Amino acid sequence: MEEKTVSVAMAAYNGQKYIADQMESILHQLNPTDELIISLDFSTDQTEEIVLERAKKDSRVHVIPGPNKGVIKNFENAIAYTQNDIIFLADQDDYWLPGKVKRVLKEFEDPSVQVVMHDASIVDEKMVIKEPSYFSYRHVKLGIRENMIRNSYIGCCMAFKSNLKERIIPFPKKIPMHDQWIGLIGELEGKNILIPEVYLLYRRHEDNKTDMKHAGIRQMIRWRKDLFYEIEKYKKYRLNKG
Repeated sequence: MEEKTVSVAMAAYNGQKYIADQMESILHQLNPTDELIISLDFSTDQTEEIVLERAKKDSRVHVIPGPNKGVIKNFENAIAYTQNDIIFLADQDDYWLPGKVKRVLKEFEDPSVQVVMHDASIVDEKMVIKEPSYFSYRHVKLGIRENMIRNSYIGCCMAFKSNLKERIIPFPKKIPMHDQWIGLIGELEGKNILIPEVYLLYRRHEDNKTDMKHAGIRQMIRWRKDLFYEIEKYKKYRLNKG
């Protein structure tokens, strides 16, 4: 079986503290035909200098201007520029553990698989483990209904087939987060897989742009209504198309 090529879509913004280490942890696992796409929103620190310097030394690294419209649009921009078979998402401040890419790609040997997500350990800014398993901590499970009510999908642990690009982007304007949307569309288009092994150190620190706290009840209700509307609209689109 021909080996699938990999694109890594990273959204970057004011990430100078950790982005160099994250880039190295990713690039060590990529083949010469793979790519790391970094969508860089305007930053006030040294992030631009760090990623451009790395791009000069490695042709697999491509830095593109971000839309400066928040993290969801920044990821959408990075995904839009990807060219390869399997798309991995990457935050700027985590750390990929050895074997991640190889293990995830194995699951895509099944043609029905659309999205793959592996476990992670939650660490602090000094890489001290606070929770050994994100899956256990968040009670992660598959299922459209389950993830409409309580989202389990986390982008930094996620990879998906490139054929999903035309189905997921542009991201609907009112969805809570892009990774939840990708996971749900994957379940509608085929099947998703959870890998129980830990292949990422998920770093939580004071500068994180997303957190694991729940929004207020009213906001959560609005998000669920908006998400339900977008999923039903997508179902109608699929029905009309097919």
